[in-house]
Amino acid sequence: MDILDQSIHELHQKLKAKEVSSVEATRAMLARIEAVEPQIGSFITVTPEQALADAEEADSRIAAGRMDVLTGIPLALKDIFLTEGIRTTCGSRILSNFVPPYSATSWERLKERGVVLLGKLNQDEFAMGSSNESSAFGTVRNPWDTTRIPGGSSGGSATAVAARQATATLGTDTGGSIRQPASHCSCVGLKPT
Repeated sequence: MDILDQSIHELHQKLKAKEVSSVEATRAMLARIEAVEPQIGSFITVTPEQALADAEEADSRIAAGRMDVLTGIPLALKDIFLTEGIRTTCGSRILSNFVPPYSATSWERLKERGVVLLGKLNQDEFAMGSSNESSAFGTVRNPWDTTRIPGGSSGGSATAVAARQATATLGTDTGGSIRQPASHCSCVGLKPT
């Protein structure tokens, strides 16, 4: 089975058994992003240098026996999550050059567990929309039929998973912004209680 087709659990097992490294998995995801991104538009910012550095660190943790289920897993974040030192736009031109001085707690907790950040995902501007057509950084297209919408506002998050650009993604959901895109893109989406 291709690295791109692995669930979090399956990839964790392969990383744990040292059948694949996090660097290998990350390189495969970055190559996939480069190959399909022009047609899909899932990402606002791709972070290849950060991703490979994260993957090397994860491989060191795995070699030292300090891993959990998320260590070394390549994922991406909806561009509404603050990431220290990495541009966060919320899909808006107003924030097109905003680089936050600190990170969101959710991202900090994922980093502590050794995940690999592939980049920041496209979304409806300020998470206000349900089609992912209102981003200042272009429309996100459904990977199964690029003439259709992926749903929103976390359309980039669902599309990246469905297009096999990331093992998992983080989105946000107030009124269906994870669940609707997951349904449109035929992937699993969960709104925590």
